[in-house]
Amino acid sequence: MQKRKLGNNNLEVSALGLGCMGMSHSYKPFPGKRKAIALIRAAVDSGVTFFDTAEVYGPFTNEELVGEAVAPVRDKVVIATKFGFDINPDGSQGGKGLNSQPEHIKQAAEGSLNRLKTDYIDLFYQHRVDPSVPIEEVAGAVKELIQQGKVRHFGLSEAGVQTIRRAHAVQPVTALQSEYSLWWRKPEAEVIPALEELGIGLVPFSPLGKGFLTGKIDESRTFDKADIRSTIPRFTPEARKANQALVDLLGRIAAQKNATPAQIALAWLLAQKPWIVPIPGTTKLHRLEENIGAVEVELTVGDLREIDSAASRISIEGARYPEKLEQMTGR
Repeated sequence: MQKRKLGNNNLEVSALGLGCMGMSHSYKPFPGKRKAIALIRAAVDSGVTFFDTAEVYGPFTNEELVGEAVAPVRDKVVIATKFGFDINPDGSQGGKGLNSQPEHIKQAAEGSLNRLKTDYIDLFYQHRVDPSVPIEEVAGAVKELIQQGKVRHFGLSEAGVQTIRRAHAVQPVTALQSEYSLWWRKPEAEVIPALEELGIGLVPFSPLGKGFLTGKIDESRTFDKADIRSTIPRFTPEARKANQALVDLLGRIAAQKNATPAQIALAWLLAQKPWIVPIPGTTKLHRLEENIGAVEVELTVGDLREIDSAASRISIEGARYPEKLEQMTGR
């Protein structure tokens, strides 16, 4: 497995990480604890060193899962987790929704450390920007945790450029986690140039468009009502039918490269910048192996030009989130 550094802060990880959310959150049915742990350990055996979780996934159960899975190799892996939601001790959502008050951040860190069975968090993201708390206070709280040795790197998720700059001035931001893929390219306009300027890495979540870019989801697919995709405008049958053109493009390139559409989608991301590390999620071993294979797919300048040219003629239908969730991004 190739390695990459996330920005200028010397955090080295595998070129591809593993998003663990779907093992216990958003994508029912879940695989069960034993299968999930086996999958994470298979990823470790394949050279993956970067694992993504969050306290709100479950809530809490995902961190426990990841902590148990990587405990035997803790010193060889990088764990990223997230804070920023108001969660009651019983796991129910608190009344405030977002909560990045400094005292709450410190409490969240202690909870995450306990569930992850570790004495340090490699990368601690603010899950979503809390407009009621100045980002300088958030960065200052994480800075204290770094000084105490409980956290090693500070990250943001789905933050806007001005928030990133203000946070970075207080405590250097190592990585931004945001959605980025061939069907969500908004970060290219402002965010990616700012990250390059500041020396911050990018960790794209949903790099396979929540599964759509694999080519395995057509307009006839139905989703469990507990599956987040059942609420997303981009996943209505009509939108899926219209967006199939992008999957067809990936399929044409994949046929030329003896690869799969998913591998082309991931290879395209890896080719954009050397400090981009996608974190595709899966609960299936064969998908894990397929995703890891993307690291070996080489796209030439000509391939990239062909993909960009063809993609520019495809209009993606449907919003990526329901309006309420989209309002929580880009702040």
